Amino acid sequence: MTLTQQLITIAMVVLGTMLTRFLAFAAFPPGRPTPKYIQFLGAVLPSAVLGLLVIFCFKNVKFHSGNHGIPEVMATAVVTLLHIWKKNMLLSIAGGTMVYMLLMQAVF
Repeated sequence: MTLTQQLITIAMVVLGTMLTRFLAFAAFPPGRPTPKYIQFLGAVLPSAVLGLLVIFCFKNVKFHSGNHGIPEVMATAVVTLLHIWKKNMLLSIAGGTMVYMLLMQAVF
């Protein structure tokens, strides 16, 4: 890419990021009540996204061959247990990632 193309790309990314950040405040100003469908989406989307991520993480795991998904299941268990225990998302993700990488590099 030329320098001009790089600058245009960076400007578009900045514009897109700022637009998505500020649009919510313009659409839902502080003085007005939040619409019911937005409240509904706020209640159901976090669980839906989490379910989608779990499905995405396990989509290529072959439970009937290879290591039978043992590292993936063990790392998922570590994430779950750490989150139940400490309620710290960063710790849960880091712990699960370390367990998965250790299992893949040293055991399987």
